[in-house]
Amino acid sequence: MIDLTKIKHHAAIEEVVDVLCNKTQNTDRGFFRVEVAFFLAKMAANMRATILTKDRGSIPVNLYTLALATSGYGKGHSVHIIEQEFMAGFKARFMDETFNLIAEDNLWKIAIARAAISGKEEQAEKDNLDREYTKEGNISYTFDSGTGPAVKQTRNKMIMANIGAINLQIDEIGSNLVGNVEILNVFLELFDQGLTKAKLTKNTAENVRSQELDGKTPTNALLFGTPDTLLDGGQVEDQFYSFLQTGYARRCLFGWGHETVLDEVPDAAEVYHRLISTNNTTTINHWANRFSDLADPVKYGWEMSVDDEVGIELIAYKLECERIAATYPKKEEIHKAEMSHRYFKALKLAGALAFVDESSEIELYHLHCAMKLVEESGESFKGIMTREKNHVKLAKHIAETPDEVTHSDLFEAFPFYKSGQAARNDIMNLAQSWGYKNNVIIKKTFSDGIEFFAGDTLQEATLDETILSYSNHFGYNYEAETPSFDQLADFVAMPDMHFCNHGFINKHRNSENAIPGFNMIVIDCDGEVTLDTVHDLLKDYEFMTYTTKRHTEAENRFRLMIPISFILELDKDEYKNFMTSFMDWLPFKSDEAANQREKKWMTNANCIVHHNKGEVLDPVQFIPKTSKNEDLKKQMADLGSLDNLERWFAQRMANGNRNQHMIRFALTLVDAGIAYQEVENQVVSFNSRMAEPMSSSELRNTVLVTTAKKYA
Repeated sequence: MIDLTKIKHHAAIEEVVDVLCNKTQNTDRGFFRVEVAFFLAKMAANMRATILTKDRGSIPVNLYTLALATSGYGKGHSVHIIEQEFMAGFKARFMDETFNLIAEDNLWKIAIARAAISGKEEQAEKDNLDREYTKEGNISYTFDSGTGPAVKQTRNKMIMANIGAINLQIDEIGSNLVGNVEILNVFLELFDQGLTKAKLTKNTAENVRSQELDGKTPTNALLFGTPDTLLDGGQVEDQFYSFLQTGYARRCLFGWGHETVLDEVPDAAEVYHRLISTNNTTTINHWANRFSDLADPVKYGWEMSVDDEVGIELIAYKLECERIAATYPKKEEIHKAEMSHRYFKALKLAGALAFVDESSEIELYHLHCAMKLVEESGESFKGIMTREKNHVKLAKHIAETPDEVTHSDLFEAFPFYKSGQAARNDIMNLAQSWGYKNNVIIKKTFSDGIEFFAGDTLQEATLDETILSYSNHFGYNYEAETPSFDQLADFVAMPDMHFCNHGFINKHRNSENAIPGFNMIVIDCDGEVTLDTVHDLLKDYEFMTYTTKRHTEAENRFRLMIPISFILELDKDEYKNFMTSFMDWLPFKSDEAANQREKKWMTNANCIVHHNKGEVLDPVQFIPKTSKNEDLKKQMADLGSLDNLERWFAQRMANGNRNQHMIRFALTLVDAGIAYQEVENQVVSFNSRMAEPMSSSELRNTVLVTTAKKYA
């Protein structure tokens, strides 16, 4: 199969798109291409252009297009330009001249055929047929809504006329989808060959059933609007997916508008001259005349053959599409349907391009141009199907909004944000869960019974830059630095240097001057836990300890420094609550004064430094007002009867390996210098308070045996 990246789009499409880009000031050509393709097919379908294939017979030219873009993108404006400046001549000539001429000729053919069967005068049959034709009502060149019976009535009149197409164009498809379910279901039947089954109605004196006529009526559909209203996370989105599942995925060309980011603000004069450029007028006049010529009665019933070379190329494309579709998992049935039927959309579009060129054959050029556009449509389809989920939009909106928001604010901002409490809780939980994995935190607070939400996008921290400030003075001249975490081993061994894990305005250390932003936790351990115990308990994490001046072998006094994976910007109260949660999480007691942002520590020239390599601690669960912190608090409350060390191991036992964690708990007590009998008592007591305690025999035959061996 040919390399489509080397193929240029058809001139009719590209030159019309040039004008649309100039006049809408939007450079997203892919979106406009599928729009233009629709209108080219609409002309061909109205003139009953057909593709003559050797393998599938006669196929009508028609297209369905779904084009989505945000409000203000230029959807309506671009359609107006195409209809009023490019296609107005075609429509006027087609409706005023060609349609009536062909219809009158075909009505006489039907009348003559009926007269031959009935034996009546041809004029009498023609008069009856004229009354029946008039009773069907006027033909709408384009309509934006309707009913199934109305479509079939219009179709019946077009069969009598044997010209024209049923053209549906729905703006704001998200708002109008549910109201047009019936007509869209009828269009599912009509796409391939323009065929559908007639509805049987009761025959009465007032409503005489018309004689049924056989025939094809090509249909075209342009559905465009904003993605937020169509993909609303509710009834409309469910209905949209249902339509994709039942056949619109394989029938539609797709456009997915992308906002173009300009490198610089365009010059006003340049924009103005682009809008009034004579090139626009020249292009419009050229193609408007070409399109008007296509409405000439001699172009009616245009037939385009497919020779063997083109047919083989189309089959090669079909096989390639089916091969790719076969690689999709079973759950992606919609993707499989869209991919495996791209060849058929390409054939119909190739027919529209050949009709515009007034070619009696579909050439390889037409097919390759069509394949290129269909492949771009496929990429747009992927964009629609893998769009940003509603809960992701919600999380990002909360994070990007500088002020707190309420349920009322979110309800006004998003159509998918429901009024029901259960639905709100569900989508907010999804938003918080997504945020947890994507560096976005959502905080929740209550004030006077009203729920407020605030969010932040967390900046990832690295071990290459650790935020700290230092000085040789108690309160002033604190210089901000960002050494690597490794370099702190040398820094803490400097003589008599004060340091903090925050920077300060004017280098003056006090609470009001603290600059939000830290990525390292520092706490003091003053004799209640040994260095070896801390090193063992935290061995999975990245940390550093260094001894202070009051450290002795009998009473370990040291400082623990733990880097965290994000740079957190917390105010005074948030930092205090953060540190409280962190210290509650630790398996040992520590100095509670570490919960102040202006807290300082001192270096020690004679210190012993230990640097443990491991996982950098994720601090999200300690951030106040977040769902993860609420979960942590609840977990701590449920384990309220346990001390820090017991909570530490109880949390890990809940995830499995209960026996191994109980052994580690016992050995930690041994390392703390506690006598065997006291260790045994604490182990037995701890086990008895577990939700699912170990059996007495398992405890004694495994945990306590290992503990006794440790003493031996």
